[in-house]
Amino acid sequence: MKPYRAIAEYYDHENERLAWLQRDVPFFLKQLPTKRQAVLELACGTARAAIPIAQAGHRVVGVDYADDMLDIARRKRDAVGLRDRDLKLLHGDVLNLDLGETFDWIAVLFNTFLAFTSLEKQDAFLQGVRRHMKRGGRFWLDIFQPNLALLASEHSQAIDPAVFYVPQFERTVFMTVDVRRDPSRQLQRVTFNYKWFDKHGRERKQRRAFDLTFIFPRELQILLERNGLRIENLYGDHDGSPLHADSPRIIAQCRLA
Repeated sequence: MKPYRAIAEYYDHENERLAWLQRDVPFFLKQLPTKRQAVLELACGTARAAIPIAQAGHRVVGVDYADDMLDIARRKRDAVGLRDRDLKLLHGDVLNLDLGETFDWIAVLFNTFLAFTSLEKQDAFLQGVRRHMKRGGRFWLDIFQPNLALLASEHSQAIDPAVFYVPQFERTVFMTVDVRRDPSRQLQRVTFNYKWFDKHGRERKQRRAFDLTFIFPRELQILLERNGLRIENLYGDHDGSPLHADSPRIIAQCRLA
């Protein structure tokens, strides 16, 4: 199974429906000092988060492996008047990263860490984080908390229906999601199903399938500690509430152990 690979032109439009994505960046920004910080965002995509972080006055470096996502990110950055010295966008592999500098804050948002489905990849990611953290720096990780009721169901089909418009293609797309779960391997195979009608009224379809892992709070603590990081604050949502059994998120603010 290939790693998650978004349809770049769809990405921002299909995710506009997710209300919690209106809250994650403001909550992250509340944790940063007012003094200008050096921030590294890993797997930055189309700069959904990197742009407002830079607009808040911080120097941001965003890294992603997808050139088409970075092309969109650069167009969006330039359109709002940010310069390269405010927000630098780099093509790179976050599992094998050496930027030659360290940062006050490093962030991975939007469940992205869960796309690294093996311990080997998770360790490589976190060792890269550790290499790029200043002494006294912070690492911010935001993932969903596993829902035990959902995990008990082997297969969910045609869930989270959504409709979005893609201006570049003048296309209205109907989207659903299928999820097949394998608790024994701690994997969820996620399939995004897209459907639209072309200008001749013919139905068109696309699919994107990828694997995500899921991680429990104590497991995350052990994983971080084995890579020289310790949890400083742990939240269950973007309102700053503590993590409890019904929390939708696991948000960890970490420092060097």
